[in-house]
Amino acid sequence: MAKRVALITGASRGIGRATALALAARGWNIVVNYRNKAAAAEKTLAAIEKLGAESLLVRADIGLNAEHEKLLHETQRRFDKIDLLVNNAGIAPRQRRDVLETTAASYEEVMAVNLKGPFFLTQLVAKRMIDWLQAGKIVSPRIINIGSLSAYASSLNRAEYCLSKAGIGMMTKLFAHRLAEYGINVYEIRPGLIATDMTEAVKEKYDELIAAGLTPLTRWGRPEDVAAAVVAIAEGALPFSTGEVINVDGGFHLRRL
Repeated sequence: MAKRVALITGASRGIGRATALALAARGWNIVVNYRNKAAAAEKTLAAIEKLGAESLLVRADIGLNAEHEKLLHETQRRFDKIDLLVNNAGIAPRQRRDVLETTAASYEEVMAVNLKGPFFLTQLVAKRMIDWLQAGKIVSPRIINIGSLSAYASSLNRAEYCLSKAGIGMMTKLFAHRLAEYGINVYEIRPGLIATDMTEAVKEKYDELIAAGLTPLTRWGRPEDVAAAVVAIAEGALPFSTGEVINVDGGFHLRRL
């Protein structure tokens, strides 16, 4: 069996980059998808290859369904299979607006990248995974969706983001149910407050909240924390689970009085 191949969307920075490096360190070959951060993507590729893995850069906008075929075609041409799809690419609204002021343009942009794109990319890749399974090219393929605590914790100034992540939760269940007969397990990893470019603008606010006990584990999460959960699933640590939500949030999801 050839080395396993992971396709990671939005892999040039943050959680995607950490995931790419963690898998590469375990012997996976990596397809690094990016949209507009070419220099960052090149650095990720160099870091992957330094770990001894092969890597392929593919520029594709996940929010545009027409670019999914390109992403899959280039991956197939180089590696001829995908063992793991990680739907990581995501964006926040360009401007935070009160839910009463959310614009249709912002809603459509965020939903296209965060939900519509992952849904139809997963549909496309899943069909090919079924073919590869039947051809004996892959064994126990997996799909991992990177969600967010915003799936259930409302933020009134970024409603479109919350809705997109709530949708990822149902998307995970739908594909987990549909693909179970083929042995393709589907998972959602739900990060909490992770120190990335996306959260840099609110760092000072959440530094104070975390110190005051917002999360039982009183620190920011790191991209590597999320990557560790991806690796556990990818390496087969949860073979009898599908449709499962894995919280990587410092305990934020816990309820207490």
